[in-house]
Amino acid sequence: MTERVLIPRNRGFLFLDSHPAGCRRVVEDMWQACPAPAEAPGGDGPVALVVGSSAGYGLAATLAGLKRAGIRGIAVSFEKAPTERRTATAGWYRTAATADIARAAGRDLVFLNGDAFSDAMKDQVADLVERRFGGRLDYLVYSVAAPRRTDPDTGAAYASVLKPIGAANRTKTLVFDDQGAPEVREVETAPAEGDDVEQTVAVMGGADWERWIGHLAGRGLLAEGFTTAALSYIGSPLTAAIYRQGTIGAAKAHLEDTARTLDERLAKTVGGRAVTSVNGAAVTQSSTAIPGIALYTGLLRGVLGEELVPPIRQLAALWDQLTGAAPLAQDDEGRVRLDTWELTEEVQAAVAERWEAAATGTIAGLADLDWFRDEVRRLYGFSVPGVDYAAPVATGVPWPVPAP
Repeated sequence: MTERVLIPRNRGFLFLDSHPAGCRRVVEDMWQACPAPAEAPGGDGPVALVVGSSAGYGLAATLAGLKRAGIRGIAVSFEKAPTERRTATAGWYRTAATADIARAAGRDLVFLNGDAFSDAMKDQVADLVERRFGGRLDYLVYSVAAPRRTDPDTGAAYASVLKPIGAANRTKTLVFDDQGAPEVREVETAPAEGDDVEQTVAVMGGADWERWIGHLAGRGLLAEGFTTAALSYIGSPLTAAIYRQGTIGAAKAHLEDTARTLDERLAKTVGGRAVTSVNGAAVTQSSTAIPGIALYTGLLRGVLGEELVPPIRQLAALWDQLTGAAPLAQDDEGRVRLDTWELTEEVQAAVAERWEAAATGTIAGLADLDWFRDEVRRLYGFSVPGVDYAAPVATGVPWPVPAP
């Protein structure tokens, strides 16, 4: 197995390699940070499917499901294997670490690597549910963020874009130069044109989530009381023009409409339910690509400090609500709200004041830059406390193979 010393190399927020030991430690730290239930889950546990399980909120959903609900089942992600020249993607290493945690917890969790949008993956999952998990699925958590999707029926390829709707948007954003010095810039994003909105909705809306439910229902695999949740985000008025009121926001609105349709259907067929879960802000590989979000998140951390609620604690709360251990906290539109800590008037006013004052010369005193910079690096397994980055590390970590 190849071993080498890995030095972080990046272009902006994108890193070229990931660190296996650092990624493993990130997962282990998340596991420790997840609150243990008052009573350890017993028995075989409910059968769950997490689609998009290797990063961000999907990873948190997988780990929190294991610890809070004792789930078994299937986790799906799309990651690149290591090669002679490059490490695997960070999600590959995180998945290997998650598999070890599931095994140590005595939970039968199978990890599949492939295109979640494809019917081939849906068939593979359905076959596993039939032959390995008793033919019944209790939960599905959907957490997919992707730039492209191919429609299995038509073969049409769609690409999502990050654009405002109606008019160009000019906003502040946070970048770091080659030496790691912070800079606040103003960037302008041109408005959506042509079929940009439709393309983005086709990728990031509810079509694939609904297809997963339809595929599994068609095979008779939904248990009585089957519950599904798709993870979403609303965010601050400061970022609304590029996010909630932009092309991605149109996709999120479609996701919420899909939840209402699925909820009615599942209630009639299996006594089940479907919801969207609106999560709070976090540093993820997806969020760092959105203009303004990096600046907003750094400022939010500057306001809240340790009171900023990490994804693992949010998803622990979601699993409690999905399983009935806690009441389902829904808003008037039927969305589960895990972001209330972020969107209070007091917090948003404080962030808005800092946003107005944010400039290259002032940002260090307004945002928690050290935290934000380290959070970005931890996405790839770097800047993780307790990891010896001077030591060679094995990069050829295999994909986890389930026990017979």
